[in-house]
Amino acid sequence: MKLKYIKWAKIFLAIIATIIWLGVIIKVSSFDMPFIQQAPYCMGSTMITFMILNALFRGLDYLGRRS
Repeated sequence: MKLKYIKWAKIFLAIIATIIWLGVIIKVSSFDMPFIQQAPYCMGSTMITFMILNALFRGLDYLGRRS
């Protein structure tokens, strides 16, 4: 039963992370600067968003193994 909740928590977190990431990318792309200057912000936000998601997934995996 606990593994079922962990699975749904992962799906929920992935959806939330994707929405946040898309929001940041859209915000960055609306800046009035050439793409070459926007690229570091896009790459940085992508890396940070999915590193946090990865850490949350690992935490949920750890909780799933403990039970």
